[in-house]
Amino acid sequence: MSPTLVFGILAVYFAILMLVSALTSKNTSNATFFTGNHKSPWILVAYGMIGASISGVSLISVPGEVGNNGFSYFQFVLGYPLGYLFIALILMPIYYRLGLISIYSYLQQRFGNVSYHTGATLFFISQSLGASLRLYLAASVLQMAFFDAFGIPFFVTVIIILALIWAYTYRSGIRTIVWTDTLQTTLMLAAVFFSVIAIGKEMNLDLPGLTKTIAKSDYSKIFNWDWRSSQNFFKQFLSGAFICIVMTGLDQNMMQKNLTCPNIKDAQKNMITYSFILIPVNLIFLSLGALLFLYINSKGLNFHDSSGFYFDKASGIYHNTDQLYPLLALKFFPKIIGISFLMGIVAAALSSADSAITALTTSFCVDFLKIKGEESHTTRRWVHLGVSMLMLAIIMVFKALNDKTVINAIYTIAGYTYGPLLGIFMFGLYTSRKLKDNVSPYIAILIPTLCYLISSNSVKWLGGYKFGYELLLLNGLLTFISLWIFSEPGNKTRNLNTVKWNSSK
Repeated sequence: MSPTLVFGILAVYFAILMLVSALTSKNTSNATFFTGNHKSPWILVAYGMIGASISGVSLISVPGEVGNNGFSYFQFVLGYPLGYLFIALILMPIYYRLGLISIYSYLQQRFGNVSYHTGATLFFISQSLGASLRLYLAASVLQMAFFDAFGIPFFVTVIIILALIWAYTYRSGIRTIVWTDTLQTTLMLAAVFFSVIAIGKEMNLDLPGLTKTIAKSDYSKIFNWDWRSSQNFFKQFLSGAFICIVMTGLDQNMMQKNLTCPNIKDAQKNMITYSFILIPVNLIFLSLGALLFLYINSKGLNFHDSSGFYFDKASGIYHNTDQLYPLLALKFFPKIIGISFLMGIVAAALSSADSAITALTTSFCVDFLKIKGEESHTTRRWVHLGVSMLMLAIIMVFKALNDKTVINAIYTIAGYTYGPLLGIFMFGLYTSRKLKDNVSPYIAILIPTLCYLISSNSVKWLGGYKFGYELLLLNGLLTFISLWIFSEPGNKTRNLNTVKWNSSK
């Protein structure tokens, strides 16, 4: 694809985003930036959240993982509705009735300032790393498609992308993002749709033919019942439910969008609708992955280029699978597919990065700087810029050290950072005990360290057992037990209907 064409596409796309930003930035305030003045239509939020949650990870890494693991990821997805139901019925009523801007303020009311800042710090670490990894993936694609042609280094590429994100979000924050995410979700889904159609034409298959070909292939295998495997169904299903709870329900990034709805009923409709949409969407992404591998096998393609993607015959494993889809879309498929892919990956990257930067800004301002009301627009904007620079630094470190697929890296990080967050929230919700507030940060460090040791030695210690995403559950459980040990019976009365806490000091 011509670099000039790529530049034209990107220029038009960013011009549209800046137009949306201008239209949504009238009469802005801190409340607009943090909560969108609670005026977002729920159906718009539900649709836009698809792009934010799927991101470039699903667009590139999920199809790429099919080559080695088939459709096993779908076991993980099947657990989503259970997790989202918990969020809609348990967590969201609490957030709305307490009138929270930062969801971690709940921990302050339940336990105290130390636990509150511990939870906010865990989020800040996890979100900074996760969002940076997603943006790194997309920036790598843009580097290959455009910036390499002009000799522009990767460092500058990332700066340009972050600068553009900052430009359209710094004024209205979440209000702008709710609308831009709608556009970006549409572009991302369109990229997948056009790619599937293009592969079908290349393989002389219509839609029924594509479906049958995928179903008959080895790539379509979903269920794994081997208890020792990290891909075991029960591990994946439960992990999907709990990862959903922590990466949406306990995540300021995702919940900030939900909290822009006018009321709890609209927010719940958004969450439940969104949960069921994600299942067929992820199935389509997996189907795309199967088609990509079926295509290269049918064509006898064997790559030996700078992308790093290759098949190791000795081990029977594909390596650097994140590069397969970009490689085919930009160099092998018709130009229209390359264009749609490029638009899709840019949209996916921005949809996750812009909301992450806004959520991190909100958390730092509310949780650490204690900005209330309309105290300081200038401080908020400096924090917004600082968060962008932090992501730049993390991306460059990850580029230097990365040796695994992005999707596994993200969920591994989530297991160690969101695990303690899961434990402390569940302890607050389902016990009435009074926590020794000062122990929270020590537990948040000790338990992930212990889980790492267990996971690293599980094959030797546990008869061949390999941890997958269920490491999150172990982390949360051990955190819960530790909090119980360092707590005492309290005189707290919990009423889930009003979510009010009465405590005797």
